[in-house]
Amino acid sequence: MTSSFGITPNELKDLMDLRNKEESITNIQALGGSKGLCKKLRTPPDTGLSGTSSDLEERHQVFGSNFIPAKPSKSFLILVWEALQDITLIILQVAALVSLFLSFYTAPDADDLDDDDDDDTEERYEWIESLAIFFSVFIVVLITALNDYFKEKQFRSLQDRIKGEQTFMILRNAVVSAIPNDQIVVGDIAYVKYGDTLPADGVLIYSHDLKVDESSMTGESDLVKKSIEIEPLMYAGTHIMEGSGKMVVTAVGLNSQAGVILSLLGVTKQEDAVTEKKGAAKKNDDNKRESHSKVAQSARSSKKTSKAAVPTEENVNETIKMESKKHQSVLQTKLTTLAIQISYFGTIAGVLTVILLITRFCIYEFINLSKPWRNKYIKYFVKFFIVGVTVLVVAVPEGLPLAVTLSLAYSVKKMMKDNNLVRHLDACETMGNATTICSDKTGTLTTNRMTVIQSFIANKLRKTTPLYVHIPPHIGSILTMSIAINTSYTSNVLIDYNSSKLPTQSGNKTECALLGFLLELDINYDEIRSEFPENKFIHVYTFNSARKVMATVIVRPDGGYRLFAKGASEIILNKCDFMFGEGGELRVLTNDKKFDITKNVIEVMATDGLRTVSIAYRDFVIEKKELNEEEINSQPDWSNEEFIIGNLTFVALMGIEDPVRPEVPEAIRVCQNAGITVRMVTGDNLNTARSIATKCGIIKPNDTFLVLDTKEFNKRIRDSKGVYSQKLFDTVWPRLRVLARSAPIDKYTLVKGIINSTINENQEVVAVTGDGTNDGPALKIADVGFAMGIAGTDVAKEASDIILTDDNFTSIVKAVLWGRNVYDSIAKFLQFQLTVNVVAVAVALVGACTIQDCPIKAVQMLWVNVIMDTLGSLALATEAPSNSLLQRKPYGRKKPLISLLMMRNIIGHAVYQLIVIFILLFQGASLFGIKSGITNNINSAPTKHFTIIFNAFVMMTLFNEINARKLHGERNVFEGLMFNPIFCSIWISSLFIQIIIVQCGKSAFSTQPLTIDEWLICFCLGLGSLIWGQIIHFFPIHLLSRKPTKETEPVAANKSETDGQYQLLWVRGVKRLQTQLRAANAFSENTSYNLNEQLQAHRSSKRLSEVDSDSEYKDLDDDE
Repeated sequence: MTSSFGITPNELKDLMDLRNKEESITNIQALGGSKGLCKKLRTPPDTGLSGTSSDLEERHQVFGSNFIPAKPSKSFLILVWEALQDITLIILQVAALVSLFLSFYTAPDADDLDDDDDDDTEERYEWIESLAIFFSVFIVVLITALNDYFKEKQFRSLQDRIKGEQTFMILRNAVVSAIPNDQIVVGDIAYVKYGDTLPADGVLIYSHDLKVDESSMTGESDLVKKSIEIEPLMYAGTHIMEGSGKMVVTAVGLNSQAGVILSLLGVTKQEDAVTEKKGAAKKNDDNKRESHSKVAQSARSSKKTSKAAVPTEENVNETIKMESKKHQSVLQTKLTTLAIQISYFGTIAGVLTVILLITRFCIYEFINLSKPWRNKYIKYFVKFFIVGVTVLVVAVPEGLPLAVTLSLAYSVKKMMKDNNLVRHLDACETMGNATTICSDKTGTLTTNRMTVIQSFIANKLRKTTPLYVHIPPHIGSILTMSIAINTSYTSNVLIDYNSSKLPTQSGNKTECALLGFLLELDINYDEIRSEFPENKFIHVYTFNSARKVMATVIVRPDGGYRLFAKGASEIILNKCDFMFGEGGELRVLTNDKKFDITKNVIEVMATDGLRTVSIAYRDFVIEKKELNEEEINSQPDWSNEEFIIGNLTFVALMGIEDPVRPEVPEAIRVCQNAGITVRMVTGDNLNTARSIATKCGIIKPNDTFLVLDTKEFNKRIRDSKGVYSQKLFDTVWPRLRVLARSAPIDKYTLVKGIINSTINENQEVVAVTGDGTNDGPALKIADVGFAMGIAGTDVAKEASDIILTDDNFTSIVKAVLWGRNVYDSIAKFLQFQLTVNVVAVAVALVGACTIQDCPIKAVQMLWVNVIMDTLGSLALATEAPSNSLLQRKPYGRKKPLISLLMMRNIIGHAVYQLIVIFILLFQGASLFGIKSGITNNINSAPTKHFTIIFNAFVMMTLFNEINARKLHGERNVFEGLMFNPIFCSIWISSLFIQIIIVQCGKSAFSTQPLTIDEWLICFCLGLGSLIWGQIIHFFPIHLLSRKPTKETEPVAANKSETDGQYQLLWVRGVKRLQTQLRAANAFSENTSYNLNEQLQAHRSSKRLSEVDSDSEYKDLDDDE
């Protein structure tokens, strides 16, 4: 395609090549720098692209789209093949195949022996049972594959939503706006700032104190300082850790350096698959090394080398393993332990059943009857083996993984409507166990709509916005210039004069409050910004947690330089030596006056719940005329920050209101009633934090809870040498409710300390909210990390488990509700499933001991275990949550999954069902006046006796499914039943299928049709489960309790799972649970340039913990 641009895509790709940075910088300079590059891309650097559809379409055609295709999904046939790899199903199919072969095989000695006519008749139809087993296996595989297919489809949908919501600040047609990442084109002018993850490659136009984390590309953990003179190249997937700037986009999608690396890794995998298929292993390894070496070479900067410059497949696998261990949730840990225990029980039961059946058969045939060996006896042994494998299949809760997936998928879908975008699937149920929530203040507990309502200007406190004419002219000029210039130019207040709606605040909310103050003074700050564009700034000191101040240096019109500064009120005040009086006269700011301002202005505002921001300035002049000016002979050393930002002149102090959300106090009360402790972690000062916490209901006036600032907090948790002590920490955190002036490392320390504390029996499960880049470590270490969808940075979102799309605390409460519902749904299914398993295994064992056959045939067990339990998992996993879930305490980290109430219900209903089945087994024939099936051998034709046992068992199971809907001793098991159409339809469908199986199954399902009377009796026995459920409520649960034993720690559970993985590989339950874990971790991958998280997670996390806050007002409040 003929291009009208002055540079080609290949030339741009070479320009951004990681391998030749020095050469690339030289080539950029040869092009005329960023301005020359913009000219070749037909991009006006001051106004950006026009944004017309024709121009954008042309750029898409020539330079490509900002989209990296996702790895193709597995086809349905591949999922079917993977489901067939289950060892238990393979064993079952092989046994059924052998049985099928033997059903058509006539032993040589069979004609010479007397056989019963029943055996001859049954042998004609033996093949039907084998085919029925194949059909049941087919249904199992089909359901498993469909489940995996729709699960992956849902994951893709969620990933697409996350990707679609990612935006970046782009300048088009002289207007800065948030553009979706996939709509960014080459030639766009992008504004970059702290906390951003770059969506495309680019070249800097200008920058201010810009530092970038490029570890995802180069493997180097040190931050890279960027400037147009030294290091102007910017790469997709890297994180802005400090500063700000503007760049022109030069490569998008697969043409970006991140896209190149992903393409190479993708090609390598395809080549490996083909080579492996051909059997050329050595060549395969050589290709791998060659490809990886190319990627590593391309990822190194200049002549530097790195130990792990780029990710290899080994690194990827190692990272996935690390993330798997890290993200194993509370419920997953408990389920893994339970699955291991059940699998051992199932193995023993299956083997014991086979041994008992074979032993009893041999004793009866060869000892009691003294019969000689017949070749046809092989059929009996194959049957015994099939029964044993079936008992194993029944013992392992086959529907449990499906119940987990369905419950999580159902809840995740519903949580989207409640403004919770779940990135890690397991975070959903973990939130249900949360005991502590460490919440930000701004935007989460408050509205994040800030307004200046008080001001202290020219030594006068004003509780309303003054008129501009009432401010001394020279002070008004300095104040308006300071606010307009010393704020991010991406922060704006947009007023729609044709609407009565409140102005729209875009960007940093604190800065928007200051800009709104200028608008109320009738000052157009855009005119001031036009006069002083960002590229004319001499130097910018961006806000971070160490500096706590933002400062901007410009050139004075009459020569010299002027520095504008703003930041935390106490910090700015302590750096000031001068101030203006009421008449505008310059005064020396004494320590006594500073103390007076602190006590009578700052603390008074803070007590009213206001955030305080101070504004100051300093002049550097060639010839000193005023007392507060600094005389210079040459340009100052701007790197000497301590000198530059000092000796300031105090201009104003602003009191900014951020009202508490009206719904927050009630939401916090609900949390407290639910046994969840809410702690506020904020960057505001102590008085402001205390005031807001009181308004929210976190603390009450007469409480004895602790409200600490970061200095006192660290003093209490560290020993005399300044070293953190868990023992000291454990004396502080139980009573701590508010942590003020918090730095990111303080939040990390608080979260990690609470998680590691063992003073509570069940240990704490901690959720934390965060929005800044430096919140990454706290979000990662927390059991559940919530990132702010509106105010949060890209880094915080990637480190989180759930994104709050409305930044509202009430959405966290809804996440707790759905999380508890997931946990209870799994517990309900276990209560139902384990009752079925206990009864089925017990009946199989007793049948093996007492009669020659199992009363419930193999194919019938498969129906009960796979079909009905699959439907049961769907029914119980889709129960809607009720508010009663928030009226109990959380389970905690170490409380057993099966509670004493559940144990009582499981044992109680199992006892009832076993009594009924054994009465029917040994007395049923005489009670119903039918032929007994006890004396028949395993090859006999179906009997009505065993059909009644099977039907009664299914009826009791169906009605017990209604009992299983309640976990906590509720007597009304029908409550809410009519509001769950899925449960009702599945229950009725199961009953209908059972009728068809009994009446029409015949040899395929080993059944005989029953009469109306026999059906009524079976149905009444099922109804008896409901009555029995009411009776067992009177059984005291303390009789089931035992002396408490030390439970296995989550880490130990992981270890035992690893140690026994080879023995457990063939156990379907464990395998499927591991599949759930892999699926949850796969879902945590973000689809847009997230190399840093996917491939270098451990480096990024380490790097994040060392970097200062990205948020411009993080130490004023933690979410700006």
